[in-house]
Amino acid sequence: MDVRGAVAVVTGASSGIGAATALRLHEAGARLVLHGRDGDRLDALAERTGGVAVRADFAEPGAVEAAAEEIAARAGRVDVLVNNAGMGYAGPVSGMSGADVRRLLSVNFAAPVELTRALLPALLDRPRAAVVFVTSIAGRAGVAGESVYSATKAGVDVFAESLRLELAGTGVRVGVVVPGVVDTEFFARRGRPYQRRSPRPVPADKVAAAVLAAITADRAEQYVPRWLRLPIAVRGTVPSVYRALSARFGGSD
Repeated sequence: MDVRGAVAVVTGASSGIGAATALRLHEAGARLVLHGRDGDRLDALAERTGGVAVRADFAEPGAVEAAAEEIAARAGRVDVLVNNAGMGYAGPVSGMSGADVRRLLSVNFAAPVELTRALLPALLDRPRAAVVFVTSIAGRAGVAGESVYSATKAGVDVFAESLRLELAGTGVRVGVVVPGVVDTEFFARRGRPYQRRSPRPVPADKVAAAVLAAITADRAEQYVPRWLRLPIAVRGTVPSVYRALSARFGGSD
């Protein structure tokens, strides 16, 4: 799909992967609709790229529906939807409050599902369109200390796969980008910085490049970095070995 002149909606564009993706799409010639919670950063990025800023906190009731209506009204059409907005939480489930759980479920899972549903008629109206979900290796492998976060990302994974099958034969393509550790503010915001020596965090722009490739080259699934396919392959073929290794080397970051 050629993104030159396409209207691309990017959620979670205030910083990190979302901001990097917005810049990649802008350089490729797309017209941007940028969602985020940080109004100042969002406005700065919109000014830099000539995009439209839509500020919303997807944890708030009715926020996704309102954002979808604003996007439709201000954009006129939608060719690309990048579901990137998300948040993390580091710590055992027993230490989480009900509000913590609900916020993760709302932002990481319910919001991309609801926004996709709301914008799908507009996407189907286009001769070619794309929906890309930015998930996480935690949703494929599971991570101790991030149980609810991992579950939300796994849910998005299954939704994306099901949606891909549902939209077969239409002009809408569905892609998933599965990052590992990325050098963003995510870890500080989740309440615990990343402290492992390896794997080293990859730049957000590397993930953004994978998102752009998912759109332009119609790639259904990409891991960033690519070697992350290996542990998932081990998990699928010899799960007992994978669990033994996870128990020995795993744990939260």
